[in-house]
Amino acid sequence: MILHVNLSPEMEGFIKSKVASGFYGNAMEVIRDAIRRMQAEDLRANAWRAAIKAGDDELDRGEGVEYTADALADITSAAIDSMHSGKPMDPDVLP
Repeated sequence: MILHVNLSPEMEGFIKSKVASGFYGNAMEVIRDAIRRMQAEDLRANAWRAAIKAGDDELDRGEGVEYTADALADITSAAIDSMHSGKPMDPDVLP
């Protein structure tokens, strides 16, 4: 598929600066990388929305836990223990 796209001078300059930096070989590489990054961001956003919906559904079923100082201490302790266990981080808690 061939697309012809008109870019603002600012966007064109940005693409040219990326190529000039040597990180990309040409403008198409810059554009492909930008699209891959947008796709990855869409996946992360969709996963985030699904996690929020799952949490909302749990609350609707009465499965929530009251958020107290003790609950926060338990969550923090579990996170620290997990961090020191050598196991990979849960992707749900990574930025």
